[in-house]
Amino acid sequence: MEWIVEERGEVEVWTIDGAARRNSITRAMLAQLLAELQRAHGRRELRCVVLTGAGDRAFCAGADLKERATMSEADVHAFHRDLRGALRGVETSPKVFLAAINGVALGGGLELALACDLRIMSAAAEVGLPEVGLGIIPGGGGTQRLPRAIGVARAKDLILTGRRIDAVEALAYGLATRAAPKEELRDAALAMAAEVARNAPVSLRQAKRAVDDGLSLPLEQALDLENRMYQDCLKSRDRLEALKAFAQKRRPHFTGE
Repeated sequence: MEWIVEERGEVEVWTIDGAARRNSITRAMLAQLLAELQRAHGRRELRCVVLTGAGDRAFCAGADLKERATMSEADVHAFHRDLRGALRGVETSPKVFLAAINGVALGGGLELALACDLRIMSAAAEVGLPEVGLGIIPGGGGTQRLPRAIGVARAKDLILTGRRIDAVEALAYGLATRAAPKEELRDAALAMAAEVARNAPVSLRQAKRAVDDGLSLPLEQALDLENRMYQDCLKSRDRLEALKAFAQKRRPHFTGE
């Protein structure tokens, strides 16, 4: 078992089950992640997934270098194909993904967190992309997602030096969305997930698409995209339910329709 999955109604917690190897990324871990993404896609009631690592030392320390040493060149290419596919699956999922960074997130571990929509860090955690010190470069989207998240200058600082930053600096950069004391991280992540999950699934999906797809478009085209996403919301039953709930002074019951 490479992941432990906890179903909590509208929220699920997916924990990398590899504390002894600092929750590193293996081929089996990627295969299960791809399978869980497919399963989650079919769960209409699911709105938010919290990703975290077992223990308190690491969220994910990147690729399992012991496994990597046994791989052929063809195996390495296949591994990177699966890594890119899994992270893109997280990024494009209609569900909202929240990375609860409970310890170090290095290399592919930070790239996994970057593929998520939201990031909350333990005050004791550190993140970084150390690949240039290993004779390679970030290969799981780090050179592309990090500049989009924090700007080119800061991203180059982290990528070209390979240095780690703590939660304080990550918050200042906008790399982390929120931070919490180490012992309170899980509760804080679940509370944040609940804030997301109380909203309409159609609205969450369309808002996520509007932001992500609009980033690469000129402003006028991005505004047109936003309008299309908005119009889709108008057709939903959940919008009518929200209006009815507001009039009746109660919490809306969203179904994702």
